[in-house]
Amino acid sequence: MAGGHAICMTAIAPVLADLGLSLPTDLPFTVAQAKKRGVKPQKLALLAKLGVLRRLLHGVYVASEVPESIELRCAALALVVPPDAFVCDTTAAWLYRGATVLPPNAHLAVPPISCFRTGGKTRLRNSLTASGERSVADGDVQEINGLQVTTELRTALDLGRLQPTRDMRLWGMDAMLSTEAFTPDELLAAVDRFARQRGVCMLRALAPLADPLSQSFGESALRLRWYDAGLPRPQLQIPIEVDGVEVAYLDMGLEDWLFAAEYDGEQWHSDDDDVEHDTARRGWLRNQRRWWIEVFRKEHAFGHAQTAETRLRQAAAAARATYGTRTFIV
Repeated sequence: MAGGHAICMTAIAPVLADLGLSLPTDLPFTVAQAKKRGVKPQKLALLAKLGVLRRLLHGVYVASEVPESIELRCAALALVVPPDAFVCDTTAAWLYRGATVLPPNAHLAVPPISCFRTGGKTRLRNSLTASGERSVADGDVQEINGLQVTTELRTALDLGRLQPTRDMRLWGMDAMLSTEAFTPDELLAAVDRFARQRGVCMLRALAPLADPLSQSFGESALRLRWYDAGLPRPQLQIPIEVDGVEVAYLDMGLEDWLFAAEYDGEQWHSDDDDVEHDTARRGWLRNQRRWWIEVFRKEHAFGHAQTAETRLRQAAAAARATYGTRTFIV
């Protein structure tokens, strides 16, 4: 962290000085704090657009070169969350996992901060938070760097029952499981504590499908299409070995059928080098290892016109039928 801050100080401080600004270069700050230093919100937005700053939360910025960390996210939240409230839901997931836990394009419309007071206290009323009252049990909230936040398990349970879509619910539980703070069995055992509460039916349906090996929102959503197609539970991150060394991984599939599905998100599978690498890797797997690989992008997996469910069902049937007759292509 210290090394990262030193880089930030040498790279960002001169830029801000040239602009006549005296903003913090190693800590997050609010729009209100910037205004006290004579920097208007419009200037902050421009600096963010230019890459000098980045927006962490509604009304909270940091110098762009300050490295991501749970400490940084705690410091940002501490600026806007009252000391008698606790952070939960998507905001708690963001604290634990960073921006990778958010759905694609979430940065285009930063969601309000989810923080609540325990039952019997008044709700928070400001433009930065989505708030109200929420009951929590002993052990549901823990302190991290002075901030009260729902535990990884309670966060997973809340995401699994309260997010607006099935995709977001499953991805939330997947992401929280990947923290390794609790096990899939502990997740399942905790479901019934929410009996007759909002969202519990969907929680019961999705919790058994949660898997810590899912690496993105797109992979979790594609896995739901896989289940909707009526296919057996897939293996995730299937390793491919050459001479005992793992050289590649497949997002999900059935090794017994040599059938796999992969989700190509825009962030990591769009530029020419990525496309060339993906094409070469999959060509080798198909030709030399006989894998049947179906590739999906955003337009195939989302929306009313999504084709993933039908394609998966048809491709899996074809892969299973041809398993013993596929031949190497050199």
